[in-house]
Formats: sequence, C-alpha cells, structure tokens
Amino acid sequence: MAITELTADMFDSEVLQSDQLVIVDFWATWCTPCSMLVPILEEIAAEHTDIKICKINMDEAQDIAEKYGVMSLPCLIFFKQGKAVEECIGLVSKDRIVSLLPE
Repeated sequence: MAITELTADMFDSEVLQSDQLVIVDFWATWCTPCSMLVPILEEIAAEHTDIKICKINMDEAQDIAEKYGVMSLPCLIFFKQGKAVEECIGLVSKDRIVSLLPE
C-alpha cells in the first residue's frame, strides 16, 4: 500500500475515522532525518497492507501537530480507532516501528 499524503482537511476522515491502524508521519521539507525515514516507511507499507501509513507536512498543518504535541521531527504517531496510542520521535529503525505494530 502506498503512503497517503495528508492535508489538514483530510486528517479526520483518513486518520481519526479509519477502522485500521494508521501511522502518521509528521515531517517537513527541511528535515533531513524525515527524508531518510521515507524508504523505511515505504518498505513497511509494502509489507504490512493491513495498516495505513500517512504523512503530513507539519509546516502546513501546525494546528494538528500542536494538538498532538509534536515538537521534534520526524514524529510517528500510531492511531487506533481515532486515538493516539504510540509515538516514535526521530529517525527510528524499521525494526523499532514494526515492534510497535499489533500482532
């Protein structure tokens, strides 16, 4: 499954109302570690088609980033049934992300 690019207008419908686990990557164009995380997320998206992976540009969705306390990038927030249930801050390994997925 491909990574979905979110806008602030899409956040509720794509993330909060989703019936599957959603990982949201908060990123910015100027963030080098954010760019380095993309291939890792693409691999996970290809291998785990039962989850949805989305990315949202923090500079364009500051209200959402503020709502979820995003202070450092990259920041991955795992949403289940509309609630934030887990978080990874910084450039993390594929193994770390996969370890947080439900069995």
